[in-house]
Amino acid sequence: MFTLSNLAKGFGGRTLFSDVSLTINRTDRLGLVGPNGAGKSTLFKLLLGDEEPDEGIVSRQRGATVGFLPQESAPAGEETVLEIATSQIHGDDHHHPDGTSIAKAKRILKGLSFLETDFERPLRELSGGWVMRTHLARLLVEEPDLLMLDEPTNHLDLETLIWFQEYLKNYPGGIVVISHDREFLNQLVTGILELRSGRLWRYQGNFDKFLEERAAQEEQQLAAHKNQQREITRLMDFVNRFRAKNTTATRAQAKLKQIDRMEIIDAPEAAAATVGFDFPQPESSGHRVVTLRDVHFAYGENRVYTGAAFEAVKGERIVLVGPNGAGKSTLIKLLAGALIPQSGERDLGLRVKPGYYSQYRTEMLQAGRTVLAEALDTPARVTELYVRTLLGCFLFRDDDVFKKVSILSGGEKSRLALVKILLDPPNLLLMDEPTTHLDMASIDALVAALSEYTGTLVFISHDVYFIRALAKKVIHVHSGRLTPYSGDYDYYLEKTKATSARVALTAAVDGRATGRLADARPTNVAVESEGPARLSQKERKQQAAEARRQLGTQGRLVSGLEARIAAAEKRQSILATELQLPATYAKTGRIQEINLTMRANVGEIERLNKDWEAAATRLAELEAAALDTA
Repeated sequence: MFTLSNLAKGFGGRTLFSDVSLTINRTDRLGLVGPNGAGKSTLFKLLLGDEEPDEGIVSRQRGATVGFLPQESAPAGEETVLEIATSQIHGDDHHHPDGTSIAKAKRILKGLSFLETDFERPLRELSGGWVMRTHLARLLVEEPDLLMLDEPTNHLDLETLIWFQEYLKNYPGGIVVISHDREFLNQLVTGILELRSGRLWRYQGNFDKFLEERAAQEEQQLAAHKNQQREITRLMDFVNRFRAKNTTATRAQAKLKQIDRMEIIDAPEAAAATVGFDFPQPESSGHRVVTLRDVHFAYGENRVYTGAAFEAVKGERIVLVGPNGAGKSTLIKLLAGALIPQSGERDLGLRVKPGYYSQYRTEMLQAGRTVLAEALDTPARVTELYVRTLLGCFLFRDDDVFKKVSILSGGEKSRLALVKILLDPPNLLLMDEPTTHLDMASIDALVAALSEYTGTLVFISHDVYFIRALAKKVIHVHSGRLTPYSGDYDYYLEKTKATSARVALTAAVDGRATGRLADARPTNVAVESEGPARLSQKERKQQAAEARRQLGTQGRLVSGLEARIAAAEKRQSILATELQLPATYAKTGRIQEINLTMRANVGEIERLNKDWEAAATRLAELEAAALDTA
């Protein structure tokens, strides 16, 4: 389908890669990996025809189609979600989809977690992540012969990611994907393309198999390098001893020529940069770090926790797992003090200083500073060189450190916030999806830092590699229940008889989403009995009545939030209209008053929209459950 022959490409006098040859077939599932700056995105552009190679040829089979999902900045205009999902758009040229395409688009949009009420929303109303999901849906509906994806999982929640992963396994064309998500690559690809040292290497198998083969290859290369260096040393010893003597000078010269004729074997480069930092460490806390006792918490009528109990002790590394909407992020916020329990207690231990990563993203950065100035604003005694090196590990390289915080993307702000945390860590670190927007080298840097961390860590992540590297305890969260597993993630998988490491992260009950939590000790409820319970007709009726009651309550909550959003948007429109009236400017102080009110109103609309998304998601879950039991 695609053939690359002896490609070379460079920028600014620097060669990115050369002598690249590759064939991509319709059945290929390939992951493209390599350090930042190795040329992965450039290789994509060459395949797409957006750039021309300096040398070599890119050949495409006649009639073969290509679809590309960029990492960021997909277009968003007046078209609705469904229009984008069913259209191939080239300027003003739209094709008209048939009923089959529309049905397929709706099915895919639902798989990507869109609600039916979203289908007619214009893209300009959506956040960047949902815009990217819409364009991803468009590609899946189109089904090009070759699907090229640049970090497609960045904007997906865990359950959507699992759906997407399974969908791609049955995709009818070829796939080339750039991804930092090792588990995603392990589940999907059958080959790895690695850009390294200006060359392209191809390996068979998934990402773990690639790591094994590359390690073996590097071990062989290192052995050959050492043997050659020993031989060169032996020959040079002979030359140095005998070239000054007339009787042996000729033989010494022959040894020099022998060295000159050798094709030098280089030592292998490290596959990933090892972070050689001594990270600052927090003040030591007392043994008991944070405790929740009999905590009740609800969003309106949506009760998340009833009598929840939790305790973390010094040095624990706890990962929270469970389905979307189970309350993992709410638990992190309760532990951080970002949410206050409606009843019950949150107690911090002696000398405990909590830090909540999601707060850091928006509240600890000053917009007017440069990246470097913001990172240097730390109590830690560190040099500028140290800080710049650490920034480089998190993709702030060269002149990037002089960017103003105000112009950084969401992902860049997240990375800068991580740097600030690592430079001045709290002794209770609470993190919600810290690896989002990080490449593999940056994830390794974060793992290295947190492996040295002497404080207490509680985190949520959908990165299986990150979890396995750090978690020493797993707490499963579901329906207000907290069930601890006193072992690492592999222990949790073994005890729950999980079908896969990824699926187990969102399982409602265990790794198979059926059965009971095996060998677990719930903190605030009894362990479920073995096997499915047989319900009487009366109990089934009671359950059905309770389900209808919950559905009605949740429906009223969603409707109420929609009404409040509409009212807030109407207020905003009225204020905006008033700003356009000349008479407004004649009233002393009125402009400032309107601007302050509009700013507060924007915050209220954002908060209501977040509440609506959570409530609508819960409503959709209840509706699906009602259909399943109907």
